[in-house]
This record gives sequence, structure tokens and C-alpha cells, in this order.
Amino acid sequence: MKRIVFAACVLSLALACAGNAQSTASSLETRAHYSKSELKKMKRAANSPTQYEALATYFSEQHSTYSQKAAEAKKEWERRSLNVTSAAAKYPRPVDTARYIYEYYLQKASEAGTLEAKFSHLASPDTLANAQ
Repeated sequence: MKRIVFAACVLSLALACAGNAQSTASSLETRAHYSKSELKKMKRAANSPTQYEALATYFSEQHSTYSQKAAEAKKEWERRSLNVTSAAAKYPRPVDTARYIYEYYLQKASEAGTLEAKFSHLASPDTLANAQ
């Protein structure tokens, strides 16, 4: 009897893990991830609206990802700000670290937003018509 229950538990766990792996794989396929060298090559080689649009889409996703991480980091910063007790605490305090993480994600979101706007502008047909 114990073997049947154990086998049923293992089987249900295996099915749950398989379903989770499939959903993770499908979500990774929808988002493009490029290394720094691949991005440099894409930026240098881009000369058509579709290439500029691909770059704009990538930076749009990066902007939304970093904005979401910044929102989470701000919540953590606010949570840690409530528990600042001693003025003689060692530096960096946890509240300082949370603030620096928030500022980092905010800066990265800003950079991605700027690059998204740049490549969206380059991808528009009006820009290509004015260049010719």
C-alpha cells in the first residue's frame, strides 16, 4: 500500500514539474535575450526598419522588466525604511542597499527607454523617407 501511495506522489510531482518546465520554456521563447556583443553587432548592422523595430522591441521589454524590478525594489526600500533604529549603524545599512538597488533599476529602465525611443524613431517610415 505504501508503495502505491509513494508511486502516486512521485508521478504527480513529475507531471507538475513537466508542466512547469513547458510553461517556462514557452515564456523564454517569446522574449529575446541578447548578449552585449550580440547587441553591439545588431546596433552596428541595423539599417532596415525591421532591424530597428527588433531593437526597439528588445529595449521596450528591457524597459518594462527594469521598471517592474524598480517597483519591487522601491517596496523593499520602503519596508526597510520603517526599521531604521540607530544613527550609529554601520554603513551601508540595509536601507541604503535597498535604495541603491532601486536607483540602479531606475537608471537601467531610463537607459532602455531612451534606446527604445531612438530605435522606434529610426524604424518609422518617416525617418527613412527624410533620409533619402
